[in-house]
Amino acid sequence: MLRTPVLGGSHTESSGLSILVKQTWGALRSHWLRPERSCSLGPCAERSKNNALHSLWKGPASVQGGARQSPINIRWRDSVYDPRLKPLRVSYDAAACLCAWNTGYLFQVEFDDSSEGSGVSGGPLENLYRLKQFHFHWGAVNEWGSEHAVDGHVYPAELHLVHWNAVRYQNYQEAMTGEDGLAVLGVFLQLGAHHQALQELVRVLPGIKHKDARVAVGPFQPSRLLPACRDYWTYLGSLTTPPLSESVTWMVHRKPIEVAQDQLDALRTLLVTALGEEEKTMANNYRPLQPLMNRTVRSSFQATEDGAGS
Repeated sequence: MLRTPVLGGSHTESSGLSILVKQTWGALRSHWLRPERSCSLGPCAERSKNNALHSLWKGPASVQGGARQSPINIRWRDSVYDPRLKPLRVSYDAAACLCAWNTGYLFQVEFDDSSEGSGVSGGPLENLYRLKQFHFHWGAVNEWGSEHAVDGHVYPAELHLVHWNAVRYQNYQEAMTGEDGLAVLGVFLQLGAHHQALQELVRVLPGIKHKDARVAVGPFQPSRLLPACRDYWTYLGSLTTPPLSESVTWMVHRKPIEVAQDQLDALRTLLVTALGEEEKTMANNYRPLQPLMNRTVRSSFQATEDGAGS
């Protein structure tokens, strides 16, 4: 999930994190390569996907410990319906949208989080969490790209809206590594109809083609990127880029939003390289699936016999 390789933060922070990645990461061992994921094109496509993983997740490295790492494969029938889960309440201030940024790992849109004008509450959360940023993960092809999976099925892309607990912490950096510090809404993107709100973001992509490029974004309402159906799964997890802090309450929407092929292709025009460097395309910027271990995935909806929500 998160960005530069960390959620949010400044350009200065991204440089520090790059050093952290080189010192402590490299990439993960081959046995972390999404073994559970199925693909409609069969085993050959699965092997191609694993070979296409981002360099951050390849090669020998020390694997982050802990019992609540993300992303995970959400198994529909193993999730537990919790009638105590409240509907999610989002209240976003479009005017708080600041800029779009090519972090060198993904495409991120940042918000002014100095006031409580933009946030999420309800669901499993005890109070309002302020919106810090949202970003996307996607694959080089439509057969993979999302970070989470549902019963082994993956989507071409996934949106994450990242919020922090302003009641408990002074700022985002403190919340990022603190208990109950972050809340992330996950939304799957699937191929289908043209998405009007996403197109407003697609228009700015040429201005941030290269790593570290930023462009101002006028008022933008992120709630327009959420599905009409607000059913969700929730579980306790982590950031999906270093430092992989286990501070995240995840809320993954059951229903995806539809986006057009040309909109997905527009994301794939971004580069991980800076201006003047040899051009390398930005794609496959997802972390491999992590074991669920002893965690419980709760749902806000009841599953019926045909696998649909009720």
